[in-house]
Amino acid sequence: MTQPDYEVFQLGDWELQSGEKIVNAHLAYKTFGDPKSPAIVYPTWFSGLLSDNYWLVGEDKALNPQTYFIVIPALFGNGQSTSPSNYPGPRPFPTVSFYDNVRAQHALVTQHLRIGHLRAVIGWSMGAAQSYQWATQYPDMMDLVVPFCGSARTALHNQVFLEGEKSALLAAKHVQSAGSGKGGVLGSNQTLTAWSDNERQIGLKAFARGYAGWGFSQTFYRQKLYETVLGFQGLEDFLQNFWEDWALSKDPDNLLTMLQTWQNGDVSQQAPYDGDLEKALASIRAKCLVMPAKTDLYFPPEDSEYEVACMKPGIGTLRVIPSIWGHWAGGPGDSKADVKWIDEQLRDFLGANKQDASVEKIVQAGKDLKI
Repeated sequence: MTQPDYEVFQLGDWELQSGEKIVNAHLAYKTFGDPKSPAIVYPTWFSGLLSDNYWLVGEDKALNPQTYFIVIPALFGNGQSTSPSNYPGPRPFPTVSFYDNVRAQHALVTQHLRIGHLRAVIGWSMGAAQSYQWATQYPDMMDLVVPFCGSARTALHNQVFLEGEKSALLAAKHVQSAGSGKGGVLGSNQTLTAWSDNERQIGLKAFARGYAGWGFSQTFYRQKLYETVLGFQGLEDFLQNFWEDWALSKDPDNLLTMLQTWQNGDVSQQAPYDGDLEKALASIRAKCLVMPAKTDLYFPPEDSEYEVACMKPGIGTLRVIPSIWGHWAGGPGDSKADVKWIDEQLRDFLGANKQDASVEKIVQAGKDLKI
């Protein structure tokens, strides 16, 4: 049996914001570089495996393992960290929030990796949401935050998009949605059962075709970049061999778990903000480079403009990715021009905001003392 190309941090029974708990929880993670180097946390995105983050890491990239110690933690539900697909505990799978994920990542970083301070937290999509969560949950923990193609609170329009995707999966099991941010409603004669091969095929293919209309922009389709850049032989070939192939490689319950986390995303749902998003964003102390994509259909630039406007003066910088690739402009590396643009912005931002020497001493002291 092939050993996984990542490590696992055991969390024990992990209490959740929902009042539930994950029994014997664990986080999967991957590191690059020297643990003595300034640390960067780079969380995974919706459906992404740890390896799906590697496209932005390299000696030729701003995230250079020769310069930084890069920690990639996997979301609960991604299939590597504790997820429905590897969970022997009771069903349904517990309700997990971004807060729960980031609290677990903080334990990984501070208790296991013995890191007392982070140079930065960055991420695409759900990784961006986790970046905002880090910045509001542990505002003194990092110097810099770089969320791209993501949000601090999942917008209503975004929730509607996700509701359609969730309903496509649930329909394959003849189950209705219980509403945004919730699971499904079982009928009086229904019970939770494992997915049959037929249910899985029908549900995941419907999920894929729904997602296909959102991941890329109208202009991407109008210009047929799926043919000229990605090399597919027409629209149906693209829908089957890009979108359906992607969806069929996933576990439907894992997708539903991450989707629920995403729908409920809101950094203000924690003390001391008590639902006040503006207060939460104003609490951010780390300098932020916020990068929405110009044509992203569910994280539009105007939402990011509002988020940056809520930050204190001098904290937030907004730079819009000038791309027609929609949400895919931010990852996972298919648009080479956008990869280059994002990497350059990241390099400039890291370079322009030098780490304070006193912070470096604190970080090194923490590592020497094994805090």
